[in-house]
Amino acid sequence: MDQASPQCMDDEAPLFAYPQNGRLPKVVVHFPVASGATLTWRVEADSTLAVNGARLWLTRISSPYDHWLVPGQTISLQRGERIWLSTDGERTAHVSLTYLLPAPGFFRRCLSRLASLSLGPPAPR
Repeated sequence: MDQASPQCMDDEAPLFAYPQNGRLPKVVVHFPVASGATLTWRVEADSTLAVNGARLWLTRISSPYDHWLVPGQTISLQRGERIWLSTDGERTAHVSLTYLLPAPGFFRRCLSRLASLSLGPPAPR
């Protein structure tokens, strides 16, 4: 996935801005899956995978079933699951992975919760 191209897409908001109506910007990552190649990764955020170009084989570690996605079809992915992708035949599949950016202040809230625990530096043994 070294050829992936992230794009922030939200038709109703400027780039990286958080609109007032609560909708968050989304990130769309486009990448090819070449014939004969198998890609695998752990999904880092709830997302939607869409396929174009060629039929795509998808398997999940948490599911006993394989999924065959035809061009134009989408599938929802959950944070934390591991997936494998491969193509069916000689053509390259073009995949889009779409996910929402975290809410503003998400990381700040996480850090303040950690700070409130007052753990301090580790004590010497």
